[in-house]
Amino acid sequence: MSRLKGISRRDFMGGVALTGLAAGMSPARAMAEGLVSSDGAWTYPPSKMGLRGSHVGSFEVAHAISWEGKTYERPDERKDGLYDLVIVGGGISGLASAVLAQEKLGPDARILILDNHDDFGGHAKRNEFDVDGKILIGYGGSQTIDTPGNYSEGSRAFLETIGIDTEKFYRYFDQSFYERAGLGAGVHPDAETYEGSKLMRCGASYGVWAAYDEEGKARLAEVIAELPISGDQKKAMHHWLVEQPNWLADMPEGEKLEFLRTHSYEHCMREFGGLDEEALLLMRNEMTGLWGVGWDAISGLEALRLGQGGTLGLGIDPHSVPKPYHGDEPYIFHFPDGNAGVARLAVAKLIPNALEANSMEAEVKARVHYDRLDLPGNMVRIRLSSTAVDARNTDTGVEVTYVRDGRVERVEARAGIMACYNHILPFIMPELPEEQREALDWPEKVPLTYINVALRNWRAFKAAGVHHVLSPGSMFSNYSLDFPVSMGGYNFAASPDDPILLHMTYVPTAPGLIAREQHKAGRYEMYGLSFEDFEEAIVRELTDAMGPYGFDAERDIAGITVNRWPHGYAYEYNELFDGDWSPKKGPHVAARKKVGKLAIANSDSSAYAYVNGAVDAAIRAVGELYG
Repeated sequence: MSRLKGISRRDFMGGVALTGLAAGMSPARAMAEGLVSSDGAWTYPPSKMGLRGSHVGSFEVAHAISWEGKTYERPDERKDGLYDLVIVGGGISGLASAVLAQEKLGPDARILILDNHDDFGGHAKRNEFDVDGKILIGYGGSQTIDTPGNYSEGSRAFLETIGIDTEKFYRYFDQSFYERAGLGAGVHPDAETYEGSKLMRCGASYGVWAAYDEEGKARLAEVIAELPISGDQKKAMHHWLVEQPNWLADMPEGEKLEFLRTHSYEHCMREFGGLDEEALLLMRNEMTGLWGVGWDAISGLEALRLGQGGTLGLGIDPHSVPKPYHGDEPYIFHFPDGNAGVARLAVAKLIPNALEANSMEAEVKARVHYDRLDLPGNMVRIRLSSTAVDARNTDTGVEVTYVRDGRVERVEARAGIMACYNHILPFIMPELPEEQREALDWPEKVPLTYINVALRNWRAFKAAGVHHVLSPGSMFSNYSLDFPVSMGGYNFAASPDDPILLHMTYVPTAPGLIAREQHKAGRYEMYGLSFEDFEEAIVRELTDAMGPYGFDAERDIAGITVNRWPHGYAYEYNELFDGDWSPKKGPHVAARKKVGKLAIANSDSSAYAYVNGAVDAAIRAVGELYG
């Protein structure tokens, strides 16, 4: 049985849902509301809990091909007649490709999208919870439309096409909510790693180890004094983070920048700050949610860009340093379901009878009719739980063979777009030249897990005075109360008595290895974890940190969804290991070359793990096929 009262192990085995039906809703009502199909073949995907993301049933066929060399016999008969376009991958790049291709080909074009998951959106995944009659909506992957002011003209046009006006988020996202509520950032060193650990409130923002004014320095000094580490390391941290020395004072600015670019921030902390493993572990994983590795594998220059405490005394303006992967807009362009809102609005445009949402506000509470995604009468069809095993050119176009529910099926189209991730392409595209295979195999996607914990209230967080907690030494790099977004009739949990989602981030790393090798090692570590492993770590962390403030896991946790992405973020070039490669220059450029009438579109092909990386890839691929 689960450690949590009322949630049995059977509810979570294999990622099966604890749905409204399981919670007591009548079968007739569940079918009427689209939670369960009339034949019982599927359950409403966003409401499923347990292990989600790359869920059971989504990866076994691909692993059989890539790990075991399994092959599937090509069916003699094709399904469905000839399509104009077949797209492998129903994430944002695949959905954007369909929207853009339909604009080129006209509304009567027949388009088929295949996806190996039981839901569309790829990493842009929606999670829903019913907590005592209150529906909570959260994101299980791709999080926010980041810095849309930096988007290409084509990506901005795509957002407009599907009905997104990013300026509206300035109204919908309450940027000062947590400040007004008296909540800030905190740190809770893992109690099993650091004896005598406790939760400590650090500041008013998400940052923990940086102080930008005298008040912040005084507060940080108090936190360091209470850390469960040796006196020598407390002194070293105080000097590094509070006194903020200019530890490269003998170098001209140009040499400083080059030194920072070619040395990890952790090297700098060891060499110039005298910090050892005891202190470094406290800070190492603060940015794993951004880069997928800790400061042992991120440059000192990136630490400067991100305003880390040990760089504040160097006399270099962070804004003067080029930022290849960052913008300066506020991080507020967020649907309650994250970038699932982008994916769902694309589906609403492609298949209006499956998702009736004519605005970004209407998307929030709209329910997808999954039984209408693949109707024969649709001009665009989305076929879920379908894993491509072969894609090749023919005399008349392309054909794709895929496995669905254990059956091998084949479709034909005039052209195709491979919008799945790069690593699988060498195993399913036999016509790829060797050089391109090597380029596709070079990067390693970043493994990460986004966990949503449905809480019946956030009283303990209010009592502790925190909304964001850094948790060094634990499974989780950090966790935060949900973004304060209210739109489309969906209202954020404004009172501590209201149910709320807690978002927890787990990024497996292997300190000491280069970034790509860390990602590979982390992926295998992630595959080895069960839902029970996550659940026990969640309960332990929240009990240790929040228990003194009244938190009780049995009483306060209403549900858990673990969105596991062993193949998560697209690989973004790391200046510490990859030199001057960037989204404009690197192996991904050779990897994305069109093969006959099969184009390649995914965020991997942009070397950019954001919405515009996926959309720009779709723009390029559609342009390669149709001009």
